[in-house]
Amino acid sequence: MVSAELRDELNCSICLSLYTDPVSLRCGHNFCRSCIVSVLDAQEAAGGYSCPDCRAEYPERPALEKKRKLRNIVERFSSTQPDMEETRIFCTYCIKSPVPAVRTCLHCESSLCDDHLTAHNKALDHILTEPTGSFGNKKCSHHKKVLEYYCPQDSACLCVSCCLVGEHRGHRVELLDEASEKKIRKLREYLDELNPQKAEIQAKVQNLQDRKRNIQEKASDNKKKTSKIFMDIKKKLEMAEEKVLNEVSRQEEKIVSQISHLIKKLEIQKDELSRKMHHVEEMCHVTDPIRFLQENDITVCSPGGDEDTEGKGEHVTFEEDLDEVLISLTLHRSMRDIVTNVTSELGVHIPDILLDVDTAHRRVKLSEDLKTATDSEEQERPESSGRFVTCSQGLSRCVLSSGRHYWEVEWDQIGECGIGLSYPSIEMEGRQSGIDNNDKSWYLDMYNREYKVWHNSDVLALSVKPTCPTLGVFLDYEAGRLSFYELCDPIRHLHTFTASFTEPLHVVFWVNNGASVTIRS
Repeated sequence: MVSAELRDELNCSICLSLYTDPVSLRCGHNFCRSCIVSVLDAQEAAGGYSCPDCRAEYPERPALEKKRKLRNIVERFSSTQPDMEETRIFCTYCIKSPVPAVRTCLHCESSLCDDHLTAHNKALDHILTEPTGSFGNKKCSHHKKVLEYYCPQDSACLCVSCCLVGEHRGHRVELLDEASEKKIRKLREYLDELNPQKAEIQAKVQNLQDRKRNIQEKASDNKKKTSKIFMDIKKKLEMAEEKVLNEVSRQEEKIVSQISHLIKKLEIQKDELSRKMHHVEEMCHVTDPIRFLQENDITVCSPGGDEDTEGKGEHVTFEEDLDEVLISLTLHRSMRDIVTNVTSELGVHIPDILLDVDTAHRRVKLSEDLKTATDSEEQERPESSGRFVTCSQGLSRCVLSSGRHYWEVEWDQIGECGIGLSYPSIEMEGRQSGIDNNDKSWYLDMYNREYKVWHNSDVLALSVKPTCPTLGVFLDYEAGRLSFYELCDPIRHLHTFTASFTEPLHVVFWVNNGASVTIRS
C-alpha cells in the first residue's frame, strides 16, 4: 500500500503515468516535460496560459524548471517495481490506489492483489491465471465460457459447451494443461532435432570466420610485403636514376672538358695570330725601305705553316658525342637487376623455356629461337623415339622439378591450341598421347573464343570468355598448384589445377588448324 501511495505522488496528472523528464511551473506543480509542452502549445492557440492543476494563469508562456531530484526519485522507484511497470495490471478491488495484481480470475474477469486473493472464494473452483487485462482470448467467443479443453482434430481451444453441444461434439478432447504439456514435449523433441543442425551451422560459421580471419591476415601480410617491395623498388629506382644520371654527367664532363681544353688552345693561337697580324699591318705602313727591310721580327710564312705557332703538329682527339648506347645499357642493366630482385623477393623463378625439336610432331614448325610453335605442313625431321607421332604437340627442353615458376604464353587467336605441363613419361603415339586424354598432363585449351581445361579426359568449360591473347602460367611444384591467368587489365584468374606431382615437368603445347603459340619467358 505504501508503494501505491508513493506511486500516486510520482504520477503526472496529465498522462497518469510516472514522470518522464519532470519539470515544474512557478506555481510548484510538476508534469512530464512532453505533457506540459503539449498543453502549453494548445493553450497558445487559445491565447492564454494556465496550470492544468491549480488553474494559475500566466500572462506569458511560463518557463519550465527541471526537477532533477524528482527525476532521480522516479528512476529509483521504477527500478524497485519491475513487475508493476512491466505488466501494468492492478488489483480490480483496490479502488483508492492501484496495487499490482498477483493473479487474475477468468470467471470473475477481475485481477486480485495478495490481500483480495486470500478473500477470494476458492470453493467456486474459479480458474486463476497470471495477471492479465485481456479476457477475450481466455473465453469462448460463442458461449462466453472459460476455455478449458483442446481439440487436436481441429487444433482449437474449447469451452465445456463446445464439447457437449457445439460443432466439436464427439471429438476427442484434452484438458488444456495436458495438451499444452504434449505440445511442449513435441517442441522439446523438435529442439533436440534442431540442436545438432544449429551446432553444424555454428561449426560452419566458425570455420568461415576462421577462413575470413585467415584471409584478412594473409591480405594484411601481402599488403605489408607489397609495400616493402615497392619501397625497395623506389630506392633502387632512385639509385638506378642516380647511376644513369652520373654516367651522363661523367660523359658530359669528359667531353666538355676536352672541348674546353681545345678551345683554350685555339684561343691562345688566335691571340698570337692577332698580335702578329697587327705587327704585320704596322710594318706594311712603313715608308722607309731601309727600315722595312732591316726589320728582323718579320717572318713571312704561308697560312698554317708558322713554325712559332704553339702546338704545331699536335693532333687533338676527343669524343664527338655522348655514348647513348652505354647510357642505355646502364639503364637496362639497372632495371634488369630491379626485376631480378623483385622476382627473388617473391620467390618466383622465370625459366628460359625453349621448345624441344626432338619431341615436336612433324606438323609443328618451330621458330629459330625455339620460342614459337605453329601448326604447319609436315617438316623433314629424323626418326626419334621421343617424338610425338599422333598429335601435333611437343615438349620443352627445360625440366621443372621444384620451386615456383612463372612464364607467359601468347596465342595468335587462330585455330586451336593448348598449353600446360606434362610428365616426360607421356605416351608418344596413340590416343593416350593426346594431352587431353591421360593422367600425365594438365592443360588449358583455347578455341573459338572459349577456354577449356583438360586432365585425364575430364573437361571443364570456363565461364569467362577470352579478351586478350596473352596468358600467364604459374607453377608451385611443392604445393601442387598449376594456375592460368589472362593478362588483361585487370588480370583475371582462369583456373587452378591441384595435384601431387611425382615426376619432373615439361612445358607442353598443342597446335591445330594453323594455330601459333609463343613462349614468352
